[in-house]
Amino acid sequence: MIKRLAHVCFTVKDLDKASAFYTDLLGMEQAFDFINEEAVRFGVYLHVGENSFVELFQGDYEEGNAGSYKHFCLEVENLEEMVAELRDKGLEVTDPKLGMDQSWQSWLADPDGNRIELHQYTPESKQRNWRTD
Repeated sequence: MIKRLAHVCFTVKDLDKASAFYTDLLGMEQAFDFINEEAVRFGVYLHVGENSFVELFQGDYEEGNAGSYKHFCLEVENLEEMVAELRDKGLEVTDPKLGMDQSWQSWLADPDGNRIELHQYTPESKQRNWRTD
């Protein structure tokens, strides 16, 4: 069963500028950064309120061609059960894996190829300090 929208994710050309827009202008709080193996910050997780977040990743995109949309994420109660249910319905869904944020995730796409992340929090999830449940 789907519980709620967990986060939206955008590719941005300038991570610092975009992060400042969401935090300084819109009032969101920075929850945590994504840092790669070379210790380079390449993304940021922003707390919107309650259990909602905006995720930003540094990158290039062709304007007017899919814009900055990357994926949207749905929080689920039991990821393994949801994956099995969707596969039973004939959908291609990736195997669940633990993400860099210490939350379980699995991926699928809608008929137009729009990516959808299925997300299950763990006690170690980096979002834990921001969640209200």
